[in-house]
Amino acid sequence: MKTRCGGRIDRCLIGTSQLLHGLPRRTPQNWGVPARILIAEDDPKQAHLVRVYLEREGYHVLTVRDGRGALDAARARKPDLLILDVMMPGVDGLDVCRILRAESRVPILLLTARSTEEDKLLGLDLGADDYVTKPYSPRELTARTRALLRRAGTTGQRREVLRVGDLAVDPDRFEVRQAGRLLAVTAKEFGILETLAAEPGRVFTRAQLLERVYGFDTDVLERTVDAHVMNLRRKLEPDPAQPRYVVTVHGRGYKLADPGSPD
Repeated sequence: MKTRCGGRIDRCLIGTSQLLHGLPRRTPQNWGVPARILIAEDDPKQAHLVRVYLEREGYHVLTVRDGRGALDAARARKPDLLILDVMMPGVDGLDVCRILRAESRVPILLLTARSTEEDKLLGLDLGADDYVTKPYSPRELTARTRALLRRAGTTGQRREVLRVGDLAVDPDRFEVRQAGRLLAVTAKEFGILETLAAEPGRVFTRAQLLERVYGFDTDVLERTVDAHVMNLRRKLEPDPAQPRYVVTVHGRGYKLADPGSPD
């Protein structure tokens, strides 16, 4: 397999090792409690290359070689971020993504040789937060890892439950409750609702919601937000045709309103 350094992985790895000797090591003392990253990659040379870069950033890194190992390790070790190869034996990366997203809000970055728009959209719709196509630059992957951890706010502290009227959005438990009743929402629906609930009354454009939910530049149409909002209204609203929670601001976007508020 070729890499962006112009040669095979083994040659790139030698060059990478020489380069890293000249870089200052980021230590846990400099970063506080280091983030824990789980890499699921069946190519040992590729996994080692990524691990070298991430450990130089000061992260704690664990590697597994198949989807079953990824599921077991993610459930047992509770990583702060998962880097997941799509093409793995047994349980593939897309199935791992789908299963874990139903259980957890851990950020997921997919690695794949598939580059079509349909493949990317499938991974994102299953709950992935970012998507990198092989061959990739390890430095770019490291930068995307930092960005995902920053957006996730990995601080080791429990995040506040967001409350608007009788609606409660729990970012850590990945739960939405309405008057105490648990609602079944998808990862994207949760992301939209969490964004709106963090600033009730603020109007978000479709482009802003896409950026918050998908986390990076994407070719997903802005009208995709409308479909997610429609599904949310079916679950939240007494009458979806007359929404009182997720309200449309014509010509602008959406906001979350408190139905019990006089405003």
